[in-house]
Amino acid sequence: MTQAIYQGFILSRQQYSSKSKRGITLCYWLVSDNGPIKVLIENQQAVFFIPQDEHNFAQSILNKENISVNFKTVEMRHFSGIVCIGCYFNDVSNLYKARTLLEKHISIYEADIRHSDRFLMERFIKGGVWVTGEVSQKNGFILISNAKLKASPEYTPTLKSLSLDIECNGEGVLFSVGLVGNGLDTVLMIGEPQQHNQPFNIDWCFDEINLLQKLQQYINNNDPDIIVGWNVIEFDFTVLNSRAEALGVTLNFGRDQQPLNIKTGHYTRLTLPGRSVIDGIDTLKNATYHFDNYSLANISYKVLGESKLIQADNRLSEIVRQFNEDKLNLAAYNRQDCILVKRIFAELQLFEFAIVRTQLTGLELERMGGSVAAFTNLYLPLLHRSGYVAPNLGDHGLSFESPGGYVMESVPGLYKNILVLDFKSLYPSIMRTFCIDPLGLIKGLDSPENAIEGFNEAVFSRNEHHLPSLIKHLTHTRQRAKDTNQPMLSQAIKIIMNSLYGVLGSKGCRFYDPRLSSSITLRGHEIMQTTRKWIETLGYEVIYGDTDSIFVKADDQLSALSCNQIGKDLTIYINNKWSFDIKDRFGLTSYLEIEFETHYSPFFMPTIRGKKTGSKKRYVGQIIKNGMPELIFKGMETVRSDWTEFAQEFQKELFKTLFNEKFEIKQLHEIISDYTKRLFAGEFDKKLIYRKKLGQNLNDYVKNVPPQVQAIKKYKASNPDFEIKRGQIIEYVYSDDGAQLYNGSNNLNYSVYIQKQLTPIAQMVLDALNLKEIEYQGAQLSFL
Repeated sequence: MTQAIYQGFILSRQQYSSKSKRGITLCYWLVSDNGPIKVLIENQQAVFFIPQDEHNFAQSILNKENISVNFKTVEMRHFSGIVCIGCYFNDVSNLYKARTLLEKHISIYEADIRHSDRFLMERFIKGGVWVTGEVSQKNGFILISNAKLKASPEYTPTLKSLSLDIECNGEGVLFSVGLVGNGLDTVLMIGEPQQHNQPFNIDWCFDEINLLQKLQQYINNNDPDIIVGWNVIEFDFTVLNSRAEALGVTLNFGRDQQPLNIKTGHYTRLTLPGRSVIDGIDTLKNATYHFDNYSLANISYKVLGESKLIQADNRLSEIVRQFNEDKLNLAAYNRQDCILVKRIFAELQLFEFAIVRTQLTGLELERMGGSVAAFTNLYLPLLHRSGYVAPNLGDHGLSFESPGGYVMESVPGLYKNILVLDFKSLYPSIMRTFCIDPLGLIKGLDSPENAIEGFNEAVFSRNEHHLPSLIKHLTHTRQRAKDTNQPMLSQAIKIIMNSLYGVLGSKGCRFYDPRLSSSITLRGHEIMQTTRKWIETLGYEVIYGDTDSIFVKADDQLSALSCNQIGKDLTIYINNKWSFDIKDRFGLTSYLEIEFETHYSPFFMPTIRGKKTGSKKRYVGQIIKNGMPELIFKGMETVRSDWTEFAQEFQKELFKTLFNEKFEIKQLHEIISDYTKRLFAGEFDKKLIYRKKLGQNLNDYVKNVPPQVQAIKKYKASNPDFEIKRGQIIEYVYSDDGAQLYNGSNNLNYSVYIQKQLTPIAQMVLDALNLKEIEYQGAQLSFL
């Protein structure tokens, strides 16, 4: 064996105990410029912590059960001040047994952290890594034993990806599997071979076992770093694993012929040694892309302008029909889904986002959600170096709730000039300015005489803390990302910074303490209220505010140039005021920064429907972008998925007219009348479809039965074989018989759409103009 140093990026992580060797073995697979690398780190011990004064009790309990443990002094404390001791185990199963035995009697800390994660976390390894050790060349990969690892934060891998998609019936019996990418373009199809002129390969399989065996060969020969798909973990791989178990087949899809492993629980955890499996839906959501629904059909249409090859209302029935009658078209459909996923990943730069997210947080590439886990990865090693173990959920013993963001009462109406001032990353800036931090709280409570006062009896150390420095680092890194045109890095940092408050305010986080979260939100309330007061002393009216944004009315006669100058002047004034105020009151440097974000002209703030009170989180404004007017809708029907395209189009037309400089009242009458006539003439029939997700299983709807469920039950009454699952998007319309599933030829009840869609939107505008309700005359509902 030789010694060498390699640079790589972690694709998968495992831990296991070996009977032949003492201790736990950690296995990391890397992608590198030299090809795949398998890294083994042996003789490891997993650890959790207990109060030191429980040492003898724990020892006696574990001795009775013949559980081997090594107690070590660690010079670490719990937040309560209790001195802790480390409990080290050579075997993972012994750690789990010990935890189960001891947690009934004593407090145990950090027992839920896997050692394969802890090992990387404590070395600040986040994806990129230098590795050295005993090197040997294996078939298709490099093996490094007795390895030593060091962080390589700058290393960015080049990933080989393969898109996978399966087709099956409702019971999960496999029909075909599509594989596209990394030079492969094939569909594995069960059935007799058929001649075809498709521009891709079809590999015909005898049965499911033959299909699964060939699939293993294709994946191993193609040797991708990443496998992608749509709901690929929860559906595709789960179905493949289930069928393999039922048929007695082992799926050795991993590198070095390692098997696929899937564990289900609160979420499905998939391990595929040497590869990462990344789901398109989870990655979209992690990157904060927002869509009305996340089906592949919808995303491919919205992002790529392309549709799936099967667009039937009951897609599963059509897939079954094609498998029985038209396998060539099913193969084309299967392959097209693989292509759509690959193109979405490329178009939205999802691989780039996954990589930078790992580089920032240390989370696995495929990890869904994970804000709490990311916070733990970043914070825990810093906390250990300060001499503390992480607390358990609820250790603070407090039960009060911290308030949410501050939302002002709005002043409804139609305005000529509204300036929006926005605090840049308000909550992270508050945390940085006022040193709000879990360790800082403990240290502040220990020495309150020179601490920074928070809320609900919280005080924070001026010197001993970690989050302010972390936020400073993220802020500077994000600015560099913007300056060097790295949008995915900038977006990933923004998401992490915005999640810091959310994590500290989440009861699912071990660091949650209502004194922390309330010291952030209540400071935000104070900042918003004080900023409003300062603006109003200058003679301006504040008509609304929400969490970190303030809406200021400027005089109607002012030009856009003058409004922009006022916005800039206000930001300078407010930032200087906060800088002086925080220095004067607390002796601190202010990192609060308000920006002039938008000039709306005109701007509309509605009332709450049916009331005179101003609405919240709902408004419409017009901006000038690239020399052209553009409408911005927030919280209105136009941006809500539970309103029809008809209503959204009507609302846009209404406000486009209302905001025109040459607007006259009669134009509203004309638009309302025109849309009514066109509605009854059938022009909008394809835009009258409601789309709602089925939130529960069909049988769970008993007392409250919403329209989409009513529509499904009516259809199933005459079509008992119709199947639908929780989470699916339901398309329905209103007919003379109430809600019905959309079929393209429904007998529509236009009066319901007038009542439910057109009238509420029209009335909102009429109320703002202080117009009386327009009377409807005749069946056609013409307007006076």
